[in-house]
Amino acid sequence: MDWKTLQALLSGVNKYSTAFGRIWLSVVFVFRVLVYVVAAERVWGDEQKDFDCNTRQPGCTNVCYDHFFPISHIRLWALQLIFVTCPSLLVIMHVAYREDREKKNREKNGENCPKLYSNTGKKHGGLWWTYLLSLFFKLVIEILFLYLLHKMWDSFDLPRLVKCSNLEPCPNTVDCYIARPTEKRVFTYFMVGASSICIVLTVCEIFYLIFKRVVQRVKKWKKATKRSVSYSKASTCQCHLKMEEKENKAQNRCVAALRASAPNLTSI
Repeated sequence: MDWKTLQALLSGVNKYSTAFGRIWLSVVFVFRVLVYVVAAERVWGDEQKDFDCNTRQPGCTNVCYDHFFPISHIRLWALQLIFVTCPSLLVIMHVAYREDREKKNREKNGENCPKLYSNTGKKHGGLWWTYLLSLFFKLVIEILFLYLLHKMWDSFDLPRLVKCSNLEPCPNTVDCYIARPTEKRVFTYFMVGASSICIVLTVCEIFYLIFKRVVQRVKKWKKATKRSVSYSKASTCQCHLKMEEKENKAQNRCVAALRASAPNLTSI
């Protein structure tokens, strides 16, 4: 597996990620991918070869190994890392789609035409939803793989001795011994701990995005209410001014009429 290619693809996510997303990516590559490539593969390199059973019955060792290790830790972690990092590519694809639309808009309407997006990498509109859905996908995948690991090996534990019973072609109960169980147990706990940290970071990023969006909506609502209040005040002031003007005109007409009728009254 070419981890360098995957790292090159995901490094572009840093440009569009939040602070929690950048920490998550660092944890994935430093504490998971690097440990996986440098150490974990070597620790499990002798997994099946040194799985020793106290019988020489042909095929019994393979059957016992398949019963207790339906899928290898190392292959399960490889699948986990692939599935966890793939949702981040959705964000890159969405940004690339926006950039392509912007490019076609310039080609069609000229370089000085209005832009479709103020910033193609800014998380608003559809890109915000894509980013949020990618976080939910990562969270579900992390929890699912931890559940599978816990289900296959109870409490993430690797015992020194496993017993195979009622498994053909093994005779009766066969004792089998796992190679370097303590070392493998330590790496299992380490990888589970790193996965748990990634889950916590993903949950924090989800709450951060939702909280930030709610704050933005509240600010917009407050601005809109202030504008409506100021507009209503201005309109009421204009109404009062018009009413005062009408009253003043009516009073002026009455005074003029009285003055005009005053000479006639004196003559009488």
